[in-house]
Amino acid sequence: MPIQGVELMSLDRLLDEFEAGHVSREKLKKELLRQSFIETGCAKIDQLRELRTGGPEVVYCAGKSPDQVASIFDHLNRHNGRVLGTKAEQAHFEAVRAVAKARFDPVSGLLSIGEPPAAPAGKVVIVSAGTSDMPVAEEAAGTAEFLGSRVERYFDCGVAGIHRLFSVMEELNGASVIVAVAGMEGALPSVVGGLALPPIVAVPTSVGYGANFQGLAALLTMMNSCAPGIGVVNIDNGFGAGYLAHKINMLACAASADDAI
Repeated sequence: MPIQGVELMSLDRLLDEFEAGHVSREKLKKELLRQSFIETGCAKIDQLRELRTGGPEVVYCAGKSPDQVASIFDHLNRHNGRVLGTKAEQAHFEAVRAVAKARFDPVSGLLSIGEPPAAPAGKVVIVSAGTSDMPVAEEAAGTAEFLGSRVERYFDCGVAGIHRLFSVMEELNGASVIVAVAGMEGALPSVVGGLALPPIVAVPTSVGYGANFQGLAALLTMMNSCAPGIGVVNIDNGFGAGYLAHKINMLACAASADDAI
């Protein structure tokens, strides 16, 4: 008998057919491999990523044409109903909006279809050194929110006016994880790491003067931090920071739920 596409909602049915003896082991393996991604012509979309990892396939829009992004979004939307794209531009938004109801945040460059979960969980805090770091900080915040985390933002808390950071320390210590975003010399995560209880995801940005080397100075500062409990993502990688923070937050939520039983 023909096997229907392996989607999140039909995987159980496929396994039931295998258990009933209607599908051989080899046929099952072949179908799982064949149907584990969608061929669009310009991309192979991993439609089972969320089942494996807890997070969906996300579209990196930079370098893709508006038509390519629209095609990928259209396929993912028909499969999942929720899609997130990063590093998008207005032209990408216009193309996607022609095939589905979409939202675009020009500050973060996040392009999305579908609503975030109705009841965001836990607490992720995003703290940035300066207003100029806001695009990367918002990319981290928007990513974590789309995935289902509750997010609080505290911007312009850099070490040049460190009293601004001290004013929000109670809020930082109430988080499951802190995302610290900074350019220039990138000192903010080290300072937060010496003061705060939660783990820290440090994000260097390309903001800064010439010797900042487009974020390399901040990256090296964060990687060489003497404060423990800090992990570092790549320059301007707000998406990676938000995704990682969400996964840490979900583990903390799960641990709290187990403790409450």
